[in-house]
Amino acid sequence: MSQTAGGDDPVLPFTPAELAEIEAEAVAAVAAAADLAALEEAERLALGKRSRFSLLYQQLGQLAPAGRKEAGQRLHQLRRRLEDLVDERRSELEAAGRLARLRGDRLDLTEVVGGELAGHLHLVTEVREQLEDIFVGMGYEIAEGPEVETDWYNFEALNIGPDHPARGSTDTFFLELDGAQGESYLLRTQTSPVQIHLLERGRLPIYAVAPGRTYRRDTADATHLPGFHQIEGLVVDHGVTMGDLAGTIETFIRALFGGEVSTRLRPAHFPFTEPSAEFEISCQICAGAGCRTCSMTGWIELGGCGMVHPNVFVATGVDPEEWTGFAFGFGIDRLAIMRHGIADLRSFVENDVRFLSQF
Repeated sequence: MSQTAGGDDPVLPFTPAELAEIEAEAVAAVAAAADLAALEEAERLALGKRSRFSLLYQQLGQLAPAGRKEAGQRLHQLRRRLEDLVDERRSELEAAGRLARLRGDRLDLTEVVGGELAGHLHLVTEVREQLEDIFVGMGYEIAEGPEVETDWYNFEALNIGPDHPARGSTDTFFLELDGAQGESYLLRTQTSPVQIHLLERGRLPIYAVAPGRTYRRDTADATHLPGFHQIEGLVVDHGVTMGDLAGTIETFIRALFGGEVSTRLRPAHFPFTEPSAEFEISCQICAGAGCRTCSMTGWIELGGCGMVHPNVFVATGVDPEEWTGFAFGFGIDRLAIMRHGIADLRSFVENDVRFLSQF
């Protein structure tokens, strides 16, 4: 222990060599810590209540004021160095732990099977392309529209009144966009707005289908997803009838499924068609016997259809006295589960490679 020149009160309760020894031991213990538990033990041995450092710190009260200040500064500096050392090592161990967890969760997407990548189009995409091929073969064009629409295109022009439940925030994803200038924007709830874009274009007659993604505030279950795919069909020409609509639906369903599936139209109501119907196909999961996918009815609703409402023509500048037309829209995802015998729509979004690799 260091003394004053006259042998009076002690000045420092330690020597520089003793501090260096304490620091060297702590540095070695912290560096050797292989995990956070070992690091906590090393920190306790270096700075804990029974550590050599703490014993020295407890002796400060026995020193004269002059010596107490100098000794306190040295111990404080040592404490700061050791705390910084522990914090740095803790950050290294936490980063290593995160990296190990990420590596454990990582999917190997580079696996090669038979010399080729194992990836392929998603099943919904495959069905969409098959539908496009069928309709192109029937003389239809493929149309596209934006996924972010205004309230006018998604509702108003389609004769969906302001009090309709679909226009509420409980059913629709509304957006706040800079520079909207009073317009209401939303994620389209259906592909029907593409009808309005096509009619506004003014090039008649129209034979078109519009496939794409749509969004609704639905809870995911066996037959619903908040983000799903639809295909919209629109025909506008002279003398178009409901019989043409029924024949069109029958034609593309049989082209997709073959002759094993039955179809039917049930009366319904949609604001943008009059008369309106829902078209259904026999459940391919249970062969019409009844299951949870078809709610025990033996039938799966694919979508709605009907003759284009005159108000829709008027909203887009088309003369309803001269032109008639029909429209239909159905879920591509639902069509895919029927075609491939899949019981639950959620399988499409769970990214389970065991499921996806079957198709």
